[in-house]
Amino acid sequence: MLQRLRHAEIMRRVRLSGATSVRDLASQLGVSPSTIRRDLEVLDRDGTLRRVRGGALLLDGGVSVDADADRPFAEVAAVDEHDKEAVAVRAADLVNDGEVVLLDIGTTTMRLARRLRGRRVTVVTSSLAVLDVLRSDSEVEVLLLGGMVRRPYHSLVGVLTEAALSQVVADRVFLGASGVRPDGQLVDTTLAEVPLKRAMIASAGQVVLLVDRHKFPGTGALRVCGPEDIDVIVTNKGADEETLRNCAAAGAEVLLA
Repeated sequence: MLQRLRHAEIMRRVRLSGATSVRDLASQLGVSPSTIRRDLEVLDRDGTLRRVRGGALLLDGGVSVDADADRPFAEVAAVDEHDKEAVAVRAADLVNDGEVVLLDIGTTTMRLARRLRGRRVTVVTSSLAVLDVLRSDSEVEVLLLGGMVRRPYHSLVGVLTEAALSQVVADRVFLGASGVRPDGQLVDTTLAEVPLKRAMIASAGQVVLLVDRHKFPGTGALRVCGPEDIDVIVTNKGADEETLRNCAAAGAEVLLA
């Protein structure tokens, strides 16, 4: 990858997460840690980001309240489409007729919703994208959680959404995330979504993580849960093996699409 392209990708990831590490960037961009360190030094001198020990931060050092605001949903959906679709297809096999399933926000859960069309299931969600997929399906019962509309990512958030989730008892939740750290910690980038993910975990009998291979390991400044809270991980061949081993050691079943 050319240096200017690498710098642009580094900045995209830092803006997305608020903070990132040399190790994660090296893994995601397919270059050595020493190359990433040199890149961060250049970007720090240019005043583009702030270089810190082990990684980099936004200049203000803060965590983005809405890290996806500058990345429209359609743009995110178009990234790694093949991998996301494979994960959605594999995840659909886990759903039995008659079940109540919670679908998190995200472009992979939207693809899973497409695979549930025509099924006798109940889908509970805070995703407007999932609603768009299922709204005209007469077989699927759809329960939309209320809340404040977060337009850039087609979702509902806030205390009303959390309160509604407290009334839900689901067979399983299909959860999205910004990434999985090498130690198996599930992380996200958006402050408003983290409490909802935790509430979804508490409302479901089984927690299924849907993350394509590019999110192993992933970045994110906000912890959602530990690997011991995940029952099943659905991802692609090529996901970081060390991270998957750590998740499996904590009790998660790993399914490769």
